Amino acid sequence: MKTPPSKAKTRKNLSKSRKSGKRRGEIIRVAIEIINRKSYAQATMVDIAAELDLRDATLYHYFYDKRTLAYACHRASLERAQHLLETADQEEKSGIEKLRSFIRGMLLESSRNGPLLYLGDISYLDAAQRKVIQTWTDRLRDLLVRFLEEGMADGTILECESELVVQLLLGMLIWLGRWASSIPHITVDRLMSAIESFSFAGMEKPQPIRAAKLRRHAATAKDAHSIRTASARKSRVATSRIAKN
Repeated sequence: MKTPPSKAKTRKNLSKSRKSGKRRGEIIRVAIEIINRKSYAQATMVDIAAELDLRDATLYHYFYDKRTLAYACHRASLERAQHLLETADQEEKSGIEKLRSFIRGMLLESSRNGPLLYLGDISYLDAAQRKVIQTWTDRLRDLLVRFLEEGMADGTILECESELVVQLLLGMLIWLGRWASSIPHITVDRLMSAIESFSFAGMEKPQPIRAAKLRRHAATAKDAHSIRTASARKSRVATSRIAKN
């Protein structure tokens, strides 16, 4: 019969497990930053270890190889994105507010805990890993599409091709995570303000319908006045010629 572990040994193992989990998280965060910056092909375990001031051999204690580490980076990124999407879905009511909450949440998450891994390329993963990541990505994309469709239904979002718009938004957010940190004095509020102007309000300044109609009426009246004036001028000239003759 095996002797149950002592409480002291259990606490020691738990502490070791927590320390190992923290170090694993640090490795994943740095790996994401380096892979985003250099690409998967150019990033090396030596690069990642050097950034953490570790020997590269230490990384292999946590991850079997670079592909295993990259797969963990993808999973960690999708977990973070899923949490933000589900939080927005639960806490907000309208489609536009769910979308706005998710985007702001992404910016805050990236500023606090580092960027998410660029999800555009998963070709370097093995077949089983690709299937997991692709299925997971599709599920989250469908949730984001639903936000847009809910917004169109509740009147907070203009009619659009929801799937295409989602692809554009995801592309923007993914690339922001890669280059925004290089902008001096960049803040989440500045980024969100730019996104509000570009993605939510649009680039073209909206004009009130009444004002537009008034301008059209004014232009029409001006044209009519010009025509009447020209016609009257011609009439006076013709009358003058007749009188002279």
